Amino acid sequence: QVQLVESGGGLVQAGGSLRLSCAASGRTFSNYAMGWFRQAPGKEREFVAAISWSGGATYYTDSVKGRFTLSRDNAKNTIYLQMNSLKPEDTAVYYCAAAKFVVVASQLYDYWGQGTQVTVSS
Repeated sequence: QVQLVESGGGLVQAGGSLRLSCAASGRTFSNYAMGWFRQAPGKEREFVAAISWSGGATYYTDSVKGRFTLSRDNAKNTIYLQMNSLKPEDTAVYYCAAAKFVVVASQLYDYWGQGTQVTVSS
């Protein structure tokens, strides 16, 4: 089992920044690729970003490329999603998740956090 706890969400004005964290406990964190997903009201959960177990490879959905940066610190069992130039359409509950491989499909992630709310006002 891997337990994931997100933090860092909040209310920010458009153009602002937030940094989300996801702390892991349980099985060896460095064995897992990690991802961030988000779900806005009335919409399906969507992929945001993913990072390989080593941190050497990262992937982003097109809408966040150039604005979001995903990183990990295996010594601290934590991943970080730095979100800059935030837009109202980034408003959603953000979830971190762990998978055996770097994948986009949410159904291939084995463990999920409880989510953290990000609200971007215009």
